[in-house]
Amino acid sequence: MAPKTGTARRLTRLPLTEARIHLGAVVKRARLGKEYFILEKDGIPVAGLMDIDEFEDYLELQDPQARADIERSTKEHRAGKSRPIEEFVAKRPKAARRATTRRRK
Repeated sequence: MAPKTGTARRLTRLPLTEARIHLGAVVKRARLGKEYFILEKDGIPVAGLMDIDEFEDYLELQDPQARADIERSTKEHRAGKSRPIEEFVAKRPKAARRATTRRRK
């Protein structure tokens, strides 16, 4: 899956034993560095590792209803049926705006 920023992702192949030894560092690189990992056992790919946000996006796209919603939304946007973000935010209740402005850890 290509990153949203347009920059190329780094793909690293890693033996499973090495990944196990350095699991914390590997996860940190996947999370913060947006790096992909292919974990291998005896040179054979057995698993992949990626940032959880991107994985959740991947899972969402596996849902036919989510894909249909995205396609419908894209068509509406292209047809000019969208509105400026400032207008959208201004019409949201204050409690909802406050909840979404908190930083995730």
